[in-house]
Amino acid sequence: MLGIPLWVIFVLGGIAISAFMAVKTGREDRVAENEIIEREGEIYMKRLEEEKKRKNGEERGYEN
Repeated sequence: MLGIPLWVIFVLGGIAISAFMAVKTGREDRVAENEIIEREGEIYMKRLEEEKKRKNGEERGYEN
């Protein structure tokens, strides 16, 4: 078979599989990280809105 030892083919195959899995895992990690960041951003925006409403309520209370 083209004069290439069988163990060399196995090693090259292992390298290819390892590279594929590294890329796949990296992509999955980025997707999961983006989802977490998005959720944290939504929580932060919700807190900002609540704080804004609370401050507006306090300002109105001082005017009366």
